[in-house]
Amino acid sequence: MGIDEIRRGRPQFEWDETTNRWRTAVDRWHVGFVDLTGGQGLLGQVEGRTAQVVIDWLADRDPAWRAQIRYVAIDMSTIFKSAVRRALPDAILVVDHFHLVQLANQTVTEVRRRVTVQQRGRRGRKGNREWEVRNRLTRSAVRVRGEHVDALVDDLSALPTPISAPILAAWNAKEDLLDLLATARTHPDREQICRLLYRFYRRCAEADVPEFERLATTVEVWWPADSRVPARRHHQRRLRRHQPSDQTVARDAYGFRNPNNQRLRTRRATSRKARRHLNARYVQARAPIGRARTSLRSSPSRRRLTYLWNYSAGIVRVAWMARRSRPSAANSPNM
Repeated sequence: MGIDEIRRGRPQFEWDETTNRWRTAVDRWHVGFVDLTGGQGLLGQVEGRTAQVVIDWLADRDPAWRAQIRYVAIDMSTIFKSAVRRALPDAILVVDHFHLVQLANQTVTEVRRRVTVQQRGRRGRKGNREWEVRNRLTRSAVRVRGEHVDALVDDLSALPTPISAPILAAWNAKEDLLDLLATARTHPDREQICRLLYRFYRRCAEADVPEFERLATTVEVWWPADSRVPARRHHQRRLRRHQPSDQTVARDAYGFRNPNNQRLRTRRATSRKARRHLNARYVQARAPIGRARTSLRSSPSRRRLTYLWNYSAGIVRVAWMARRSRPSAANSPNM
């Protein structure tokens, strides 16, 4: 199962006569629960973005159904983490590597901006080499040609030491983290993971950069969940697969006055693939009989014949219209 939040629209408030304060009548955030194994799409949505609403929704489900949940894919949200730990203690949390990579790139950008302001007294601009190579700093060195990486290191090393040293240390720590996460595709052993993880922690400690000390603390807190991603990376991808249709309906929901109507339409939009079995024509067209099908509606030969038929009919119609508009010999003024 996947858990993620979606913004519905503007919040609505109402006056509470008991407390003499404004309270939230309609929350702008909804939490969605997605089926990541089958085609059921969006299982449900609840209003709000707190741990209690997630726990209440899971508590309303059947205990046998909750016992079947083995993996729960979330982003780096402590709200969802605490809710899953309380409601599904036997489930394994899965966190996508994308969030860690994004956090590491943001940390490198923070370091670059801080040292530029401290040393130059202003923000970076054209003519400052650390600002001109800002996009290269957030790229993975594995996906860049070797000569470009060497040129980046040479450009940073040519800068004054108060600027180049923190940026180079932050960039190296970021690359160490990417090397650690890249092992997810190679099925590494525990020794290799521990060695790369120790290298990243040591780099952050020796760099003495407060931003990367904070990043190392975050990795240490979430690493038990991140270490299980190598076997279940596809869960977060399936979770993000439902977000475009969910977000489209949520943007249209600015016109919905009833949040229940929006949840119903979102459920229908994300479960269209699963509901196709109710369409008899789709079942007949997709049901295989040996090597042929009962219907050629979706076959390439049927589409090719349809195209040729329409093309021929168009030529005949154009010729008929031209013949009809041509003046006859009896009505010609020259006769």
